Amino acid sequence: MRKPHRFNLLIVHGDGTRVLRLNLPRWILYGGLTVLALAISTLGAIYGDYISLKRQFSHVAALQQQVVEQQTLIDSFHRRIAEVRNEVSTWRGLHAKIWEPFGPEAGPARKGSGIGGGVPVRATFPGDRVALSQELDLLSATVNEEGQSLRALERFMVKAGRVLAALPSRWPVRGAVNSEYGRRLSPWTGAPEFHSGLDISSERGTPVKAPAPGTVVFTGTQAEYGHTVILDHGNDIRSLYGHLQKSQVTQGQRVERGQVIALSGNTGKTTGPHVHYEILVKGQVVNPRGYLWD
Repeated sequence: MRKPHRFNLLIVHGDGTRVLRLNLPRWILYGGLTVLALAISTLGAIYGDYISLKRQFSHVAALQQQVVEQQTLIDSFHRRIAEVRNEVSTWRGLHAKIWEPFGPEAGPARKGSGIGGGVPVRATFPGDRVALSQELDLLSATVNEEGQSLRALERFMVKAGRVLAALPSRWPVRGAVNSEYGRRLSPWTGAPEFHSGLDISSERGTPVKAPAPGTVVFTGTQAEYGHTVILDHGNDIRSLYGHLQKSQVTQGQRVERGQVIALSGNTGKTTGPHVHYEILVKGQVVNPRGYLWD
């Protein structure tokens, strides 16, 4: 039995009445079905590619966000490193100030790395990782170098601690300095003269305190300074307090830093109440301001 070469397509209304009848060749029907299948397959492939691209775009957006966050973190590290480097650079000046009173040979001789602060140059990502690594290596080396200096300073300060503690580094009384150490015009004659200490203004009866531990080697009256106290702090350093009203210590007595040794007054050759304060090193007067730390 031969297969029909044509197909009849009937379009029927819902009430059963025939609306339209189409008589189509078989190849048209097969071709239409093939085209429909290809269209469905193509649309399916396009939709799958769309879903895949959408996921890839989401992944790329997430990666871009991570890159931005990592770059922000690297910039933050650069700023923190610059701050630490600035802080470390200030240590050198502090070291110089600490070592200066003891001469150039007291501190450790070393060659500095000579880094400074400033805003770090921002490299392109991922080159920032290399720059950051170099910054950290340099900072680590600098901190290690400064750490060795601080440990050397600590060892020196332990050895010199007793000497430093014995230095007369505090004011015996607080007040305005009426006359400095050095050349001045005499308040009596107006002629130039040398003043061997500091004249510190103070009311009568003001407590005069020892600026450092020491031993009382003299307490009594002198023609120039009136009632006077002299302390021996060791290491050939002595301090003198003149124009006192009253001594609170006796000769040979051991006193500690901050202990009251006398009351200020107006005795001896003076134009008004004050304390004449001298420091003698190996019997020679020196400027007391060179020893005052506070």
